[in-house]
Amino acid sequence: MTMSTGETALKSRRKLRLPNLQNIPIALFFKEFCKHPAMIGSIIPSSDRLIERMLSRVDWERTRVFVEYGPGVGTITRPILERLKPDAMLIAIDTNPDFIAYLKRTIADPRIILVHGSAADIRSILASHDLEHADYVLSGLPFSTLPAGVGPAIMRETYAALRTGGAFVVYQYALKVLRLMRPYFANIDRDFEPINIPPAQVFWGWKD
Repeated sequence: MTMSTGETALKSRRKLRLPNLQNIPIALFFKEFCKHPAMIGSIIPSSDRLIERMLSRVDWERTRVFVEYGPGVGTITRPILERLKPDAMLIAIDTNPDFIAYLKRTIADPRIILVHGSAADIRSILASHDLEHADYVLSGLPFSTLPAGVGPAIMRETYAALRTGGAFVVYQYALKVLRLMRPYFANIDRDFEPINIPPAQVFWGWKD
């Protein structure tokens, strides 16, 4: 029996498969931003210029434990791994299970530990991996829109988790984070990256 032209076209359309948006980083990022804008903060990932500026002051030779809050689709995670020494490790913490699942599918590196959890639990997360301190903690969490009390808790726990001489690296689109950092970090360096959407402030809080 010969198929008509219309039946052939219908059969062809049925074979078409749309790409899985969960495997396309920019699509996943945009989808999760639409679902949780207050927790992500920006509609697109960070620019290369911003990433380079944030990581420019890290002493990679001495870094053994690097922590990232809110890795998302790994826009900054991958450049961190490119710079980390072979015997160092990166702990990436995110409250969004879809981002953690995506990173598990797309990053095959034995130096990374992916944690579905809260940045406020950094000390217990480090302890669960037999680690006392972090050398650097980097955060893109939107402190200006976090629920009440969460920002101060993250700041307090981050300061306690850092080794002396380590730094909390924060990029933000508002200045509220400074009010949270100053009670803990007496030495804060500040910079600005205009080549980003939106332009971003960068802060390094040093634990003296």
